Amino acid sequence: MEEKKRNRKEWVKTVAIIFLSILLVLTFFSQTIMNYSLPQVSVQYIESGSITAKIRDTGVIESSDPYNVMSNETRKVAGILVKVGDHVDKGTPLVQLAEGDSTEIEEAKEKLESAKKEFDNAVLQEAVSASDIYAAKRNISADEYRSQITSAQEALRKAENDKDAMQAKVDAVNKKINDIQHQITNEESIRDSLLPERIEATGNALAKAEREQQSAKEYFDACVEERDSLKGQLEDATVSGNDAGMIADLTQRLNSQEEKVAAAQSALDQFNANLTNATNDYNAVNAELENRKVSTAIINMKDTLASYNTELYNLDAELKRLTDIETEKDDALKDLISDIGNVTSLEGLAKAIQDAERELEKLQSKDSGDVINSEIAGKIIEINVASGKEVNTSEPVVVIQPDGQGYTLTLTVDKEKAQKVNVGDKAELVNAWRYDDVEVTLRKIIPDKTDPGKKKQLIFDVDGDVQAGQSFTISCGQKSANYDLIVPKSAVHHDNDGYFVLVLESKSSALGNRYFATRVDVEVLAEDETKMAIQGALYGSEYVITTSTEEVKAGKQVRLAES
Repeated sequence: MEEKKRNRKEWVKTVAIIFLSILLVLTFFSQTIMNYSLPQVSVQYIESGSITAKIRDTGVIESSDPYNVMSNETRKVAGILVKVGDHVDKGTPLVQLAEGDSTEIEEAKEKLESAKKEFDNAVLQEAVSASDIYAAKRNISADEYRSQITSAQEALRKAENDKDAMQAKVDAVNKKINDIQHQITNEESIRDSLLPERIEATGNALAKAEREQQSAKEYFDACVEERDSLKGQLEDATVSGNDAGMIADLTQRLNSQEEKVAAAQSALDQFNANLTNATNDYNAVNAELENRKVSTAIINMKDTLASYNTELYNLDAELKRLTDIETEKDDALKDLISDIGNVTSLEGLAKAIQDAERELEKLQSKDSGDVINSEIAGKIIEINVASGKEVNTSEPVVVIQPDGQGYTLTLTVDKEKAQKVNVGDKAELVNAWRYDDVEVTLRKIIPDKTDPGKKKQLIFDVDGDVQAGQSFTISCGQKSANYDLIVPKSAVHHDNDGYFVLVLESKSSALGNRYFATRVDVEVLAEDETKMAIQGALYGSEYVITTSTEEVKAGKQVRLAES
């Protein structure tokens, strides 16, 4: 019995010890266990120092005053004669149009033909009274009048067909002339583009060889002159019977000088050879240029062009003759019908013909031919047409950056950021070392049309070797200034109440320090790419929370990240 009581006491004692041990462990490690459930934060000490308030953003280069080359007719494109980046002069061909009339002219011709047919049918079919004919001072019967109309119409159609056939021949020869001129231009372009660089290079090489040869010759002459002087001194010393030491010294110096003369002679020979080779290269390139100027191929093409021009001259003369005949036949028909049209119901149909003719003449006067040429000198920055597609009269065919006009770059920023810059500020290109000659200057600050109350547009002038469409990141802002409170950007937050930081506060407990996040409202004074200068209820000796593993709210307990 006594044994059982003793065992029970031992058991109670053991349980108590285990319980107390667990309680002790939980008490000691409660802080650690709790920490693992808290957000882990990184902190940084508030610093003082300087900040350069800058804005940094990316924009696209645009032409400050682009020139739109428009087409006044709708026609298919046969070919694009330039590419983006090319520099063109006034009159340079830009786009080759397909042969034939524009859509507008074709429609105007169809409208005119329709009006004529309607009038012809009315003249031939309408019951024109004898009184109408006599009122028009034509003392003939209605049948005779209609017979004259029919004959006049047939004569006009034949004249039109003859003229159209001749016009087709003229167009064919014009095409040959354009083709041969294009070939000649290409040949001359190839000739003129291949050689200038080689001529410049060989010219520079020749000039260098001449300088080197001249320097080598001057050095050689100086060495020879010094050698001859030493020879004279040695001869004088020998004749005068000077001491052996002087003669030995002069002899040594003369031998050394002879070696210099030999080396200078060898170098001069090499530079003479270099000069000969450079001269031959330069003469060869210039001879090639002269040969290309009298290229047999170009001469033959120019002879062919002259032949085509002669043929075109004769065809133009015949076309003029046939056009005069067509006009004569057209006038004859008009004379027959004009008086009748004025005294009958045909007056409206006759006016429709006149209106259609005026419209066609107006469109033909605007016809720019088969090529759209540049109207100014400048650089091609945009091409909006493609071969096989029709040009659109409402959109620019080609956009040109005029010579003397600059480029702009526009950034849209918050109103607060816009306060960091001033008109006239110089901006820097970021990570664009290849464009060290580009200068970017803030020209204008204007409200952004999409959100004028909160955003601003910064318009920069860009000077240098750039092209429209290029994208650049720029940095622009004020000079450096010193501030008492500077924190990383990641430490500053913003909500409906404004900007704030979370300051780390420490509270002591029986089991060690506990850390809490405390909100402090601040005002942002300046910022750069990584830091912000702030002011608020801070002493400057606080730690601010910069990052956390989860969202941290004011008053919440946190744990420090291990360093």
